[in-house]
Amino acid sequence: MDKISRRSFIKKTAVATAWISAFPMIFIPKARAQWAPKTIVHPNVNNLRVVGITDSLMTKSAKEIPLEWVAQEKLVNKKAVEENIDKMACGLADTRNPGEAWRAIFLKPPLKPWSDTVVAIKTNCIFVQHTRSAVMAKVCHVLTDILGVKPSNIHIYDARHGNSMSETPFHGLPKGVKIEGGWDGIAVTTPVPPPWDGGKSDCVEHLVSGTVDILINISMCKGHDPQFGNFTMTMKNHFGTFHPFPAHRSAKAGLDYLIAINQTPEILGKMADKTGKVLYPRQQLCIVDALWASETGPSWGPSHQPNFLAMGVFSPVVDYVVATQFRGKRMGWEPNKEVTRRMLSDFGYSETDLPAGGTIIEV
Repeated sequence: MDKISRRSFIKKTAVATAWISAFPMIFIPKARAQWAPKTIVHPNVNNLRVVGITDSLMTKSAKEIPLEWVAQEKLVNKKAVEENIDKMACGLADTRNPGEAWRAIFLKPPLKPWSDTVVAIKTNCIFVQHTRSAVMAKVCHVLTDILGVKPSNIHIYDARHGNSMSETPFHGLPKGVKIEGGWDGIAVTTPVPPPWDGGKSDCVEHLVSGTVDILINISMCKGHDPQFGNFTMTMKNHFGTFHPFPAHRSAKAGLDYLIAINQTPEILGKMADKTGKVLYPRQQLCIVDALWASETGPSWGPSHQPNFLAMGVFSPVVDYVVATQFRGKRMGWEPNKEVTRRMLSDFGYSETDLPAGGTIIEV
C-alpha cells in the first residue's frame, strides 16, 4: 500500500461508502476466507493511522502509584478523559466535530437499525490492571447517546478472566449496559488460519455465531513475555475471546497463534470468499488505556502514571506503533523487535507504509 494522505484515502473510498449508504440492503455472504494482506478493514478511517494524547489533567497525582483499581478510580478526572477521547476520535476521522467523527468510526451493520445493533466490548480483567471506568463509560455513551444503540445490546466481557469484573464495577455506564464477565465462556470451536498450525481453537460463541455486529477492543498497556513482544495490548487482549492455551506450546506457537486469531472473521469481520477481503468490519475501534502503565506484567500492578491514551481501528498497527513509539521511545520499555515487526509483516505491511513514519499522531 502506497503512502496516502487522510484526504486521498477518503477520496478513494468515498464512492464505495456512498454506495453502501444509498443501498443499505446489500448482501454479504457468510464466508470464512483467510485474511488477504493489506485489506482495508475500515472504509472511513485510514487503517494505518494511530492517534494518541498525553494530558496530566486526566488523573490526579499521588505520593505512590496506586496498585488497586478502586484507588486509581478515585484519581481519574472523568471530564478530561471524555474530552480527550473525543479529541482522539476527531484526529482519527480528520474532523473537528466529535459527532461526525464517531459516526465515521462506527459503521452500522447492513440490514439493521442502530437500535438493534449488538456491540461487544472486550476488556482486560487479568490480575490487577483493568480498564478505568471513565474510558469504558465514554465509549458506551458514544454508542447510546450519539448512535442510538440500546444499552441492553452492549456487552462488556472477558471470557477468560471475567470473574475479575466483580472487583471492577464500572461506574457511569448507561443504565442497562450488560457487564457479562465470562459471557458463557470460551465454548465453541472455530477455524483459525495460518500462520498457526493448530487448525481450530475455542472462541466465544456470540462471535462465532454472528450475534455480535460491532467489536470494540479496550486494552491495557503492560508488559508480558518476549514471545508476545514484551507487552500485552490490543492483539493479546483477545486471549479472552479465543482460548489462550494454544499459545503456550512454544514461543513460536504463541506468536503464530496471536497473529492468526487476529486474522479471523470472529475479530476482523465477514470476509469475501476466495479473495479474503473484509466486507464489513467487526472490530471497529481499538483503545489502549495507559493512564497508568507498566513495563512488567501481566500480574504486576502499574509502575508509572503516563496519562496517555491511544486509538486506532486496526489492532496490529495500534500495537506496533504504541509498542515502538510509546513503550519503547518514550518510556524506555523496548519491545521485542522481531515480534513487533511480524505484527506488520504478517498483515502485509512494513513501517515505511505507516503515516508519519510510524509515529503516534498526537492530538
